[in-house]
Amino acid sequence: MITLSLTEIAAIVGGQPHDIPDPAVTVDGPVVIDSREVEHGSLFVALPGERTDGHDFARRAVDAGAAAVLAARPVGVPAIVVDDVEAALGALARAVVQRLGATLVALTGSAGKTSTKDLIAQLLERKGPTVWTPGSFNNELGLPLTALRATGETRHLVLEMGARGIGHIRYLTGLTPPRIGLVLNVGTAHIGEFGSREAIAQAKGELVEALPAAAEGGVAVLNADDPLVRAMSARTEARVLLFGEAADADVRGENVRLTEDGRPAFALHTPTGCSDVTLRLYGEHHVSNALAAAAVAHELGMSVTEIAVALSEAGTLSRWRMEVTERPDGVTVVNDAYNANPESMRAALRALAAMGKASRAGGGRTWAVLGQMAELGDASLAEHDAVGRLAVRLNVSKLVAVGGREASWLQLGAYNEGSWGEESVHVSDAQAAVDLLRSELRPGDVVLVKASRSVGLEKVALALLENSAEGEVAVR
Repeated sequence: MITLSLTEIAAIVGGQPHDIPDPAVTVDGPVVIDSREVEHGSLFVALPGERTDGHDFARRAVDAGAAAVLAARPVGVPAIVVDDVEAALGALARAVVQRLGATLVALTGSAGKTSTKDLIAQLLERKGPTVWTPGSFNNELGLPLTALRATGETRHLVLEMGARGIGHIRYLTGLTPPRIGLVLNVGTAHIGEFGSREAIAQAKGELVEALPAAAEGGVAVLNADDPLVRAMSARTEARVLLFGEAADADVRGENVRLTEDGRPAFALHTPTGCSDVTLRLYGEHHVSNALAAAAVAHELGMSVTEIAVALSEAGTLSRWRMEVTERPDGVTVVNDAYNANPESMRAALRALAAMGKASRAGGGRTWAVLGQMAELGDASLAEHDAVGRLAVRLNVSKLVAVGGREASWLQLGAYNEGSWGEESVHVSDAQAAVDLLRSELRPGDVVLVKASRSVGLEKVALALLENSAEGEVAVR
């Protein structure tokens, strides 16, 4: 964080200093909510958790080097006491962002947010110091904590914004007002909470409504291939930059194809020229993510050649998102278990099918180890059934549906599409899936593991890698 005295922080958050012998002491370390992450000069934010109260760790934080604690009550160590700790954290982030000279880029969408954010970060780092959202730290706590990692040297701040309802993104943009806003897509993630795709579009479009006008430098980067996103151009006074495969997209991909092992390749066109891109990432769905990142990078001054080179060299920064690892025995494990919705599930299955073509040349098989997609509401049965059917249509060799009712719907869809015998199986939990895979996997097989985060299917992928044959695993 930029250096601030405790007096300055108290004024920003409207708090009262308690047990502070020297108000001129500065916070020049990270702002943290976990006392184990405290460094010298940190500000420890005492938040109530599901099992513990951060106030109980205030002394430990100060003993570890924290300059003070942001708290809701006196805690017997240097503290700034406020009525609402979460609101105070947001106010501090807003004040710090206003003092920065960095360009703030915010992005949202139903699918691909984290992968796209990782790509944007890797592109913009080539142009100067860049801070970005770690993992999916994209809510009312994660967003200000990310913003507070920026320093006076930061040139780009890339923030992922999630939404659980109408008004959430509006609130987040109030904490960290972006100059460039990117909307990736409108899908069915969280449709059980929103009720319809139109309601999701209303929530996602709050990002472009918050942008400055074009005359003030505001830019809305919108997906030309998604009608609900394209329509958001009418909701902003910012300049609109379109990306996608549509002919009128300002930044577009042409001649999109997959390499033999399932990596996307395409010709990248920007207003400054054209260059070829072959991604290290797996799955055709990453083309849209890459084009979105390219549009942001173009807007911030990167040439088409610079963008193409950076995209072709970019990897995965966040865990368990199409994380491809080859075991010493030739089995490839694709850990995409961080989260799942119908769009991302279909994309992952298509990526598995593409990877399987190369594996089958060597006699390998494809395995889809799938679990529940959460928060789908009344659409849940139909969506799980459709995913099971798609696995069959893509000629996935083995479907392993893991869990309860939703998993049974996955298998039912596969069965009704013509998957009989041993082509699909329903198991009760992750351990049962691991036991099955350990007994049946053979060299050349490709295993996709995917479900909503609450299911915890990453345990399957991790177990398969931890118990592989002796030797080094190769991360691809």
